[in-house]
Amino acid sequence: MDLGLKGKTVLVTGSSKGIGRSIAFAFVREGCNVVINGRHRNELEATAAEMRSAGGSVHPLVADVTESEGAKRTVDETVAHFGAIHVLVNNAGGVGRFAAFDDLTDDEWLDVFKLNVLSAVRATRAALPHMQKQRWGRIINISSESGTQPDPLMPHYNASKSALNSLTKSLSKAYGKDGILINTVSPAFIRTPIVEQLFEQQAKARGVSPDQMEQILLREFRPNIVLGRAGRSDETAGVVVFLASEQASFITGSNYRVDGGSVASL
Repeated sequence: MDLGLKGKTVLVTGSSKGIGRSIAFAFVREGCNVVINGRHRNELEATAAEMRSAGGSVHPLVADVTESEGAKRTVDETVAHFGAIHVLVNNAGGVGRFAAFDDLTDDEWLDVFKLNVLSAVRATRAALPHMQKQRWGRIINISSESGTQPDPLMPHYNASKSALNSLTKSLSKAYGKDGILINTVSPAFIRTPIVEQLFEQQAKARGVSPDQMEQILLREFRPNIVLGRAGRSDETAGVVVFLASEQASFITGSNYRVDGGSVASL
């Protein structure tokens, strides 16, 4: 299937590792010009070198997109380097502290909303004028199943992802007339480097193998994943690339869950 993305310029925030890295690699394989972004230069340069060795047209950009200046500079440098921005993937985000409601401070709430919501707000604000000018754009926000089916723990994270889902719907209604399609992708329990580290730490503490630990954590925290395993980063990346493509030209304001059947509602 020709996705019609060859030569398009794609910015993926938070893309030196994990899901963001897989998304960036998927766009490289489609022949896109890809800007990868993160806060740690060594990780970013290593990822860029790997992508270039695979024949990718890649530009690494160190910036903190949770800050207004960092988000604007990231978009501006993308346009300066490749001449345009066609696709923005707002992937930068994080969980914050794994804690219950009565153990979280105001600052922890603010930090998580800044990371998961305002980073997307700021990058989108910077990208929209370029997309409006060319009458074509794709914005994909990386949310979480927790934005639809919240956990009892991490209420600050759950609420921030719900806010991101709502933001997506609102923006899709505001900018569809400009040829800009805006959607959300919501992964569930994905085997990112952080999750792999969790498997190893917990496996060592409980005296089991990492694979056994995966099944234990699934039973304890994600019993509704009917496929019985954690997801892979590339399984999220494939959905993101499709939503950016010409094959998805009549899709906007939607939330695509990559959750192994975890969310109970339709």
